Amino acid sequence: MFYTKRTLKDTILKLSDNFKVILLTGMRQVGKTTLLKELSGNGRTYVTLDNAKDLLMAQEEPEFFFQTYQPPALIDEIQYAPELFNHIKIIADNAPDTGLIWMTGSQQFHLMKGVTESLAGRVAILELLGYSIYERDGLGDKQVPFLPSPTPPSVLKRYNLKETYDIIWRGSYPAIVSKDVDVWSNFYSSYIKTYIERDVRQIANISNQTDFIKFLSTVAARTAQELNIADIARNVGISPNTAKAWLSILESSGVIYLLKPYYRNVTKRFIKKPKLYFTDTGLCSSLTSWNSPESLERGAMSGAIFETFVVMEIIKSYHHNGKYPAFYFYRDSVQTEIDLLIEQDGLLYPIEIKKTSNPSKDDLRGFKKIAEEFAVGYGTLICMTDKPRPLTEGANAISIWDI
Repeated sequence: MFYTKRTLKDTILKLSDNFKVILLTGMRQVGKTTLLKELSGNGRTYVTLDNAKDLLMAQEEPEFFFQTYQPPALIDEIQYAPELFNHIKIIADNAPDTGLIWMTGSQQFHLMKGVTESLAGRVAILELLGYSIYERDGLGDKQVPFLPSPTPPSVLKRYNLKETYDIIWRGSYPAIVSKDVDVWSNFYSSYIKTYIERDVRQIANISNQTDFIKFLSTVAARTAQELNIADIARNVGISPNTAKAWLSILESSGVIYLLKPYYRNVTKRFIKKPKLYFTDTGLCSSLTSWNSPESLERGAMSGAIFETFVVMEIIKSYHHNGKYPAFYFYRDSVQTEIDLLIEQDGLLYPIEIKKTSNPSKDDLRGFKKIAEEFAVGYGTLICMTDKPRPLTEGANAISIWDI
């Protein structure tokens, strides 16, 4: 399997020197275990709770479990045995060393409650997503959190439109990045089956798998759109309450990302509809039956999947550096829209995303409107331009390969 240095590597090692416990969360097969095993070398005991025997020991005899797997230890899929959290707390409180326990978790639904109740102040929580465009090109150690700037870094190789959509369509799971195209369909169909059988069934009692797969496909078709639970429920033929519960599963297990709207009144951000993004564009393409990069690029979801890819790459640039800033989108009563806002140091940095190779200042109309109401930083339009281009005094257009 193709492997490259992950950007998060240095952050994990730094935090492990300062915290007793590290928890690395993320979807299945994004490379959590591979990354932590690589960083562990031969000096850390490894155990996976996917193993039925070890899981039973962890659940029924947690004290004996830690006698068998003594720290420093790496525990894979910790969410299966929340019974271990109290014992991890005791270990952390009674040992002077840092970096005692490293854990991975593919589900956050039950996991976070146990962590926050038992390990507050003792654990550093990080999230790993699929390969970023920097990691894919072997430049993971050069990726920094993206912020619009008049001088973008421009260290990545430039890809044309066809190559870009091949990358978007293929997706970011390490196991599929370097594989031949003919295994793409089998990989994602197997992934969906495994996700439902191993993860979803443990989170919720879903009796009708056909409905849930239809629900997954319906949600995927709405990536880069405002979330409309009633519309999704109607299309799938389930109740709005069921759709809401299933969306919580997708969000908690990292399949979707919900981007909150920006309002001056903070409470409104939790009332108005968020925008929905699939975290992996390959999985999204598979669920919506775009079976080639060419059909995806020419099809009805071309713009939405481009936006999804860019938003998730920007999020990766932060999460893979151990940072979790405030991300929003903007839409006002007269339909002025901005795809992404990054709030930092009292400023809002506006970002527009368009699949165009011919950007113009007309694409940035929302920037002027938001600057009348809020303190804004430099803005940018991310598109398929061949080189960075200034569009206004406070904004430019850059390539997707400049982020």
